Amino acid sequence: MKSQSAGIGFFGLAAMVIGTMIGGGAFNLPGAMAQGAGVGSVMIGWTITGVGMIMLSFVFQFLADSRPELEGGIYAYAKEGFGKFVGFNSGWGYWMSAWIGTVANITLIFSTLSYFFPIFSAEHRSFRLVMSAFFIWGLFWLISRGMKEAALLNIVTTIAKLVPIFLFIVLILFAFQIETFQIDVWGESGFSWSHVFPQVKSTMLVTLWAFVGIEGAVVLSSRARNKRDVGRATVIGLIGTLLIYMMISIFSFGVMTQEQLTALPEPSMAYVLEAVVGPVGATIINIGLLVSLAGALLGWTILATEISYVASRDGVFPKLFNRVNRNDTPVSALFITQAFTQVVTVVALFSEQTYLVLSSIAGIAALVPYLFSALFGWKEARRTGVQKMVLVSILASAYAAWLLYASGIEYMLIAMILYAPGIFVFMLAEREQGRKFLSGIQYAIAAVIILAATYGVYGLWTATISL
Repeated sequence: MKSQSAGIGFFGLAAMVIGTMIGGGAFNLPGAMAQGAGVGSVMIGWTITGVGMIMLSFVFQFLADSRPELEGGIYAYAKEGFGKFVGFNSGWGYWMSAWIGTVANITLIFSTLSYFFPIFSAEHRSFRLVMSAFFIWGLFWLISRGMKEAALLNIVTTIAKLVPIFLFIVLILFAFQIETFQIDVWGESGFSWSHVFPQVKSTMLVTLWAFVGIEGAVVLSSRARNKRDVGRATVIGLIGTLLIYMMISIFSFGVMTQEQLTALPEPSMAYVLEAVVGPVGATIINIGLLVSLAGALLGWTILATEISYVASRDGVFPKLFNRVNRNDTPVSALFITQAFTQVVTVVALFSEQTYLVLSSIAGIAALVPYLFSALFGWKEARRTGVQKMVLVSILASAYAAWLLYASGIEYMLIAMILYAPGIFVFMLAEREQGRKFLSGIQYAIAAVIILAATYGVYGLWTATISL
C-alpha cells in the first residue's frame, strides 16, 4: 500500500488545478472573448461562469471530503451515481477531452514558436509533424519515470507561467484608458437583452475551455497525500484562476477596442502587450505562453493517463489500460493516450484546424462528466442531509446544462462522434469481465449517441455542419 508521505501534497494538487486551467487559453482570452461580445457582455459572461464554476468547485470539494474512497473523481462520481455505462462515458469523454486539448495546445505552441522561428509556420508542415512527435513522445518518456515526479515538475511550470501573466496585468493597468473601455460597451445597438444574450452565449465556450482542469486534483485523488487537500486545492485554485482570467480579458478592453481585439492573431495577449510596450511585450508573453503550454501538456497528459488507468483498474475500461511499470506509472494507458494524441495531431496539422476549434471540441467533451458530477453531488447531498449542498449542486447542474445549450448543436454533434466509438470499447471491457454488454435504459443511451453521431458525420460530409 502506498504510504502517505509518498503521495502528492496540497501544493502539487493546487498546481495541477491551476496549471491545467491556465494553459494556452489564458493567453488567447482577449481576442477570443472579443470575437462575439462587447465588454459589457463579457462581464456578464464571466459573472455567470464565475458563479457556475465556484458552485462546481464546491461540489468537487464536498464529494472529495464525503466520499474519499471514490478515486478518479469525475469518472467515479458518474459511475457511483448513475451506473457503469454512464460512468464509462464520463471517463471516456474526459479522456478524449484531455488528449484533444493536448493537440490544441501543440497547435498553439507551433503558432507561438513561429513568432521567433519562421520554420514553425503552417507552410512547414513536415517539420511540424516531426516536432509534434518530439513533444508527444518526450512527454511519454518524462511521465513514465514517475507520476509524482511529473506532478512536482508541474509545480515549477505553474509558477513560471504566472510571472508573465502578472506582469501583463500590471502593465495594461498602467495603460488602461477609460475612454477606450467605454467604446461600444454593449455594441452599436446599445443594451437590449435580445442583443446581449447571443453575445453572452458566445463567451460560454471560451470560458468553458478556460476552466477545464478544475477537476485536476479530484482526478489525482488516489495519489493525494491527504484526501482533504483535494477539495481545498480545487476551490482555492479555481478562485485564483477566475480572478486572473477576468483581469486579463476585461482590462484588455481598456487598451484596444473590440474590433481591434477581434483582429489580433493568436496568442492575442501578446499583441495587446505589444501595443502597450512595443515588440518586447509580445516577446515576453510568447515566452510565457511557451512555458505555460509546456506545463499544460504535462498536466493534461497526466490527467488523461490517470483517468483511463483508474477506469481500467475498476473494470470499466479494457485491461489494456491497466499495466504499470516499476515507477508505478500506468505505462500502457500513457502509451495509448500518446498514440491517439499523435494521430489526431497529424490530422489537425493537415486540416489546419485552429486552436480555438480544437479547444472548443475538447471543452464540449468534458461537459458530460461535469454534468454528472454535479448531479451526483445533488444525490449525495440529499442522502447525507447537507441542505446547503443540495442548492449548490442544483446550481452547478444548471450551469453545466446551460453550457451544453450554449455550446450549440454543431459542437454537441461533433462530441457525439467522439463518444460513439466508446460504446465498442465498453463492450470489450464488459466481455473481459464476462458480463452482459447493456441492459434496459443503457440501450437507449447507446442508441441516442449513435444516432447523433451519424447525423454529425452526415452534417460534416454535406457541409451542413461547420466549425
